[in-house]
Amino acid sequence: MTNTDDKYQLLDCGDGRKLERFGKYVLDRPCAQAVWRKSIPHSAWAAADAFFTREHNEGWRETRPLPREWKCTLGDVTMLLSKTDFGHVGVFPEHVFAWNWMKSHLTAPHANVLNLFAYSGGASIAMAKAGCNVCHLDASKKMVDWAHRNAQANSLEDAPIRWIVDDVGKFLQRELRRGKCYDGIVLDPPSFGRGTNQEVFKIDNCLMELLENCGKLLSDNPMFIFLSCHTPGYTPTVLKNLLLQTLPKGGIEAGELLIPGPAPLPSGMYAGWFPNNNKQSK
Repeated sequence: MTNTDDKYQLLDCGDGRKLERFGKYVLDRPCAQAVWRKSIPHSAWAAADAFFTREHNEGWRETRPLPREWKCTLGDVTMLLSKTDFGHVGVFPEHVFAWNWMKSHLTAPHANVLNLFAYSGGASIAMAKAGCNVCHLDASKKMVDWAHRNAQANSLEDAPIRWIVDDVGKFLQRELRRGKCYDGIVLDPPSFGRGTNQEVFKIDNCLMELLENCGKLLSDNPMFIFLSCHTPGYTPTVLKNLLLQTLPKGGIEAGELLIPGPAPLPSGMYAGWFPNNNKQSK
């Protein structure tokens, strides 16, 4: 079950699984939130190029050998994908919504944007393509290298992207001492993580201070802060309340991150802050 198109598509989801086309390859992976029934015939699922399960430590099972790396386009961003031991492939399709939301809140050219917990760089690339100056930060050198290669895949070798491997909390403290400021900030914190020197990040303990520091780093003409989250229990209302308590007065939108398909697939939550004078907000 293949297609020469290089784009992403959610083909179906249900019975605790999701079937997705990532460019030329179709993958069948776990999806705990898809508790409804599948919509398309079993034969379409059986024709997937690869199947991933966490049961019995089985991992990936391929019906057609996947390459070490391949390309897929999401929105206007090309990503280099590769299967990982966790069942991920290097991109979270629900984040396309975030990229478009941030672009809709850019109110001036050459905005300075900070991307925290930046993973493989989708948001950094989307913002660079929109003409922004980007600071891309992640605690994993492997992921920053992956993101850098993704930038090259989008012909952004010379784009104003600053690549940083560091602990988020320590970096923000240094930026505050330096008097740095940003027009836009995007962050997708994990439930639990470790910094470059094994600093422990637990979202329940760290997120409030993190958001407060993000608010202090906003420029005199800020455009947005976009927070996404995949931690159970962190509903749109929870994220909205966090932004209300930690950021300056402004507008806030909150909701589910959805992947469009035969049945829209909820894949995390988001809350976005913008100044009240941002007329482009919807």
